[in-house]
Amino acid sequence: MPLDVIMPALGMAQDTGLIVAWHKQPGDAVKEGDILFEVETDKATMEVEAQGAGFLADVTVEAGTEVPVGNVIARISDSATNITPTPQNKPAVTKDLPEGKPVIMPTLGMAQDTGLLVAWQKKPGDAVKADDVLFEVETDKSTVEVNAGFDGFVAAFLAEAGEDVPVGQTIAIISASAPANPVSRSAAWSPAPAAAPKATDAAAMPAKAPKPASARVPVSAAGGRILASPKLRRLAREQGLDLSYLIQAGHPQPYHVKDLAVLKALPAQQAKGTVQVARRLTADLAIDGFIEFSSWAAKHADLRDTPALLAGLCAASLGREVVVAVETFGESRAYAATAQLGAAAPSDEAPALRIRDLRFTPISTVYLGAEDVPTLTLTRSGGGLSITLEYAGAQLDAPDAITLLSNFAGRMEQPLRHLL
Repeated sequence: MPLDVIMPALGMAQDTGLIVAWHKQPGDAVKEGDILFEVETDKATMEVEAQGAGFLADVTVEAGTEVPVGNVIARISDSATNITPTPQNKPAVTKDLPEGKPVIMPTLGMAQDTGLLVAWQKKPGDAVKADDVLFEVETDKSTVEVNAGFDGFVAAFLAEAGEDVPVGQTIAIISASAPANPVSRSAAWSPAPAAAPKATDAAAMPAKAPKPASARVPVSAAGGRILASPKLRRLAREQGLDLSYLIQAGHPQPYHVKDLAVLKALPAQQAKGTVQVARRLTADLAIDGFIEFSSWAAKHADLRDTPALLAGLCAASLGREVVVAVETFGESRAYAATAQLGAAAPSDEAPALRIRDLRFTPISTVYLGAEDVPTLTLTRSGGGLSITLEYAGAQLDAPDAITLLSNFAGRMEQPLRHLL
């Protein structure tokens, strides 16, 4: 019988997911475990596997569509008959744009949905080579120079310096011959994504549907979370600013570095950081099974990075990939961890969770309050282990917090559960 393909929940408080790309087409044969599509949340982009074998059918959403968690987006059919084709993008007609090859806003990071166009390095009508720097783009992590990609002439600029442009949107056109009337427009000129005008080059990549300005998440729709880029969180933390005041001021989410100026411009008494209301859960274990487990992993699997093992147990407790910061002896290291044993790898991404390992210190009780991310603190308790989860109410809801602590405590007491 047909198997429904649904939008999965990849985060503890996720409401929707953005279809980034389909890896299979309607009618394609698929095996269990094949990558069907990529989905983006506010934290990461992940590949989703087929949960059964058959043929991909009834694909109801296209790449660039934001879909509520749990919605059916396709089916895996027993046969290749009655296959519904994928909806195709029908870009807006752009008769007044010159012909040529499109230059799009590139994807420079996993969780990037827009890029800030910092500056154009060429002028409309200029001749360019493929490896000439055409523009600079800023993401939450860096500023990058982007090459033209084609030889020719700048026939059109479809975005202005200082604009945030959705990834995949056409922002320039390179023509084969010098244009008689080069075009220069704002990215806001049309509510639809800029179309690739009559381009037949295979390098014209499919564009992700942009989110118009009005689609920024309203304050009341954020589900209690603060949706902000890692860079903005870091800068706000360093400067003692509280992002929750942006919510109080009615500023729409998600927040990016450019919103830092808005936060600073709020009244002085609001721009001062305040302590968030903290919540605290503690689990006491009769034994610390992790000590024996880490010795076994080092001896038999050559896995000697103990913090990486802790991060892996945390990811297994969540059932998904997550960036975990592990603090031991005053040193902090971040890992992109999965549920697979030994798969945790060092990461430069901002962590979503923190493990503070105090097992080998005299400290037995902690009450530090909410921090920038939910924090699991490990302390000795007699011959066993105590695990304390501290978090702000906006970071986790009660069921998610209980599930996280219960799963992690179970794995710390019996780590072999991690291998099941």
